[in-house]
Amino acid sequence: MAESPANTQALVEEIKQLKEEQDAVILAHYYVDAQIQDLADLTGDSLKLARDAVQVQRSTIVFAGVHFMAETAKILNPEKRVLLPSLEAGCSLAESCTAEQLAAKQEELRRQGHDFVTVTYVNTTAEVKALSDWVVTSSNAVDVVRRIDPKKKILFVPDQHLGRYVMQETKREMFLWPGSCIVHEIFSLQHLAKLKEQHPNALVIAHPECPKSILDQADMIGGTEKMRRFVMSLTEPKTILVVTDANMIHPLQKHAPQHQYVPVPGVSAETGALCELNRCPHMGLNTLESIRDCLKRGAPEIQWQPCFEAAQKVVVRSFLEH
Repeated sequence: MAESPANTQALVEEIKQLKEEQDAVILAHYYVDAQIQDLADLTGDSLKLARDAVQVQRSTIVFAGVHFMAETAKILNPEKRVLLPSLEAGCSLAESCTAEQLAAKQEELRRQGHDFVTVTYVNTTAEVKALSDWVVTSSNAVDVVRRIDPKKKILFVPDQHLGRYVMQETKREMFLWPGSCIVHEIFSLQHLAKLKEQHPNALVIAHPECPKSILDQADMIGGTEKMRRFVMSLTEPKTILVVTDANMIHPLQKHAPQHQYVPVPGVSAETGALCELNRCPHMGLNTLESIRDCLKRGAPEIQWQPCFEAAQKVVVRSFLEH
């Protein structure tokens, strides 16, 4: 049962008090619920939040996102306490590529005589990042790949759709890992076509984690921060069909309220059921209650792991030095 407005406000006030007591700051990804975004001290995409994390002055970071994001915050802030409201908040992309699988693929390519660079999407574990040459987000993947020595081949892991989009933009051949996002994989091309018929002057904005069939229909392709900047640049009111996690509509409306935003639904591959509001179930594990509880308990906490040192070198070079 949904919380009453009075109970929600009381919960928000309790979290604010706990933040002060615990010397904490809340970072929230654009894919968490609107109430959490509004409560957070800093919001953004993976790249922005990683860069924001190193500027944090407080001793505790509460990361309202998923596990790999909190890990990245810890990697960049080893002296800080990093809390994640739910350790169950994972990522289908991170699960699709383990360190053991990546190491085996890298060894296979070396045996075949390939001289290659491993470019890894941020949606991965720290162990995988530690085996990588570059770590990228949807915001900077194209720029990073363009800087790589053209004589080198590229192994891009784990998102095949983002990798294919980067190949198209950079004209670089890549070995693509067969991973995908459970949210972006299921957007319905049929329902997108229907929405375009209903809104003939609408613009389509799509995340590059979507399959090529969806991206071919988009007027603008980009990560969540690029989406936000794009809609803010449009002064004339538009209808905008949004092909990413439906929670992204909240920051779009907040920063560019002149437009009408229409979420594009997804269709479950397992059941065929229509997802009118296509949302990441892992991000949904972040609730006001879980944020309050992790501040109260000081847990779950992301602990420093041996692989974090190697991952730190790659992440710092990828996110902070370029």
